[in-house]
Amino acid sequence: EVRLVDSGGDLVQTGGSLKLSCAAFGFTLGFYWMYWVRQAPGKGLEWVSSINHDGTTTNYAASVKGRFTISRDNPKNAMYLQMDSLKPEDTAIYFCMRAPFALTEWAGYERPTREYPNFWGQGTQVTVSS
Repeated sequence: EVRLVDSGGDLVQTGGSLKLSCAAFGFTLGFYWMYWVRQAPGKGLEWVSSINHDGTTTNYAASVKGRFTISRDNPKNAMYLQMDSLKPEDTAIYFCMRAPFALTEWAGYERPTREYPNFWGQGTQVTVSS
């Protein structure tokens, strides 16, 4: 059974840092593109960052580029999101998500939906106070 467990969310002040973790179970992480997606209060899902199966390609939304860093540790079946220089507008629930098919970038990542609900973590709350 595929399972993703997000953790690391917390309350932090503006300018602070957090590191989110995503632990993967039931599949080999090293075969999949992985994503971080967030949902701010009252808003829809927003793609944040993605990383290819071996970590050689990373992409970021313009709103987080230069402040967030995505990484992965395939032997540990884990993925991370280092978030620096946090802003109040980064307040959201953050979800890790696995691409639906091995070695293939998720076609819908820039406008994420819950079309593959089994491949999402439960989410971790990040709150940035001003």
